[in-house]
Amino acid sequence: MPRRVLQGEVVSTKADKTAVVLVERTVTHPLYGKTMRKSKKYHAHDADNSCTVGQKVQIIETTPISKLKRFEVLNTETSAKA
Repeated sequence: MPRRVLQGEVVSTKADKTAVVLVERTVTHPLYGKTMRKSKKYHAHDADNSCTVGQKVQIIETTPISKLKRFEVLNTETSAKA
């Protein structure tokens, strides 16, 4: 079974070697057809503490690392704002 790869924004890096990533997705309401945004926070393993708050990252599903961590930071996207 393929591992899920999700994209989101880092909202917290207070824990050591952990980044909390907010992933937003759009879903269509089954009855009314309206498009809604749903969001969920995932705890991801960041081995070298390279993530910063507000950064866009990709996370990949992995074997459980701790009670909450089931994802690992795959790569970070540096966004230069001009």
